[in-house]
Amino acid sequence: MAAPLNISFFASSLVSAYWNGAATYYRGMVRALSRLGHRITFYEPDAYERQAHRDIEDPDWATVVVYPATEQGVLRSLEAAKGSDLVIKASGVGVFDELLEREVLRLKRSGTQVIFWDVDAPATLERIGSDTQDPFRALIPQYDLVLTYGGGDPIVRAYRGFGARCCIPIYNALDPDTHYPVPPDPRLRADLSFLGNRLPDRERRVEDFFLSVAGKLPNRSFLLAGSGWEGKERSGNVRYLGHLGTCDHNAFNCSAMAVLNVSRDGMARNGFSPATRVFEAAGAGACMITDHWEGIEHFFEPEREICVARNCDQVAEILERLTPSIAAAMGTRALARVRAHHTYAHRARQFQEIFTARPLRGAYIGGAP
Repeated sequence: MAAPLNISFFASSLVSAYWNGAATYYRGMVRALSRLGHRITFYEPDAYERQAHRDIEDPDWATVVVYPATEQGVLRSLEAAKGSDLVIKASGVGVFDELLEREVLRLKRSGTQVIFWDVDAPATLERIGSDTQDPFRALIPQYDLVLTYGGGDPIVRAYRGFGARCCIPIYNALDPDTHYPVPPDPRLRADLSFLGNRLPDRERRVEDFFLSVAGKLPNRSFLLAGSGWEGKERSGNVRYLGHLGTCDHNAFNCSAMAVLNVSRDGMARNGFSPATRVFEAAGAGACMITDHWEGIEHFFEPEREICVARNCDQVAEILERLTPSIAAAMGTRALARVRAHHTYAHRARQFQEIFTARPLRGAYIGGAP
């Protein structure tokens, strides 16, 4: 094995999933990299009440530095990261992103590589594509590498078009230590459950694939969880839980007959972007129904390990033909698939291969993980 890396990671939060959909991705990757011997310091701002809604205490597999959400707090953290073997700036830190994207590049020197890790590449690319004055456009070629947590060939081509030296997707995955089958919880029982925060680029699709289905099937029970849906109109057979901590995600996934995945608009358009919740649900042995996106078959076998729907009518049809035994068998097959091929241990080995190659290999080719 190559020598362990000293990694400084600037991102939204490792210890809180509150308004932070990438939390389990960061946790899975960082924990798996730590097990390979790499040393990670995770810098996160004290912002958006995330520290008041922690899901975990500081882990023993990373050093967590919570800095004040001020310019001085950012600059002091960057100073502390000097001398790292690898410095990572993730998208969507939430405060002072422009400052971080610019200043983190000043840490580049012999023995220190700086990379950008985009956890919402479709949104980033649409933003810079529509604004020729966006300051991030000029910075892309200066990063040693761009990583994304999905997107396949369309995202790789787009980043290369903006001058990225190299762009490689590292997909979401399962951490079997945190997501696994548990007994069902009666308070979380439903025929179909959906977990996700209310976001502008997801809301319409949630209306189509979840809320409208509930209206079509008044005799079925539906469960909605996630932040921001308080005032959303919904039929009487939809119960709303609000924010659901990660400690309850396994029970959530194991208590419904089926769990729904709804992609954000950009993820669906680009394809090859399975959400973290897809792997979490599979890791719990849940039967999943997902909206259609290109590349599903590279992660799960449709109709055997996952149900795929192109519209609300197909979601309703799938739900009507599902039985508890059919759903359980599909969940068992999805669990076997994800444990065999899609854990964060697999992704961490991919990460390590990237940085043990000399020089960094060229553009990623192909959509499959």
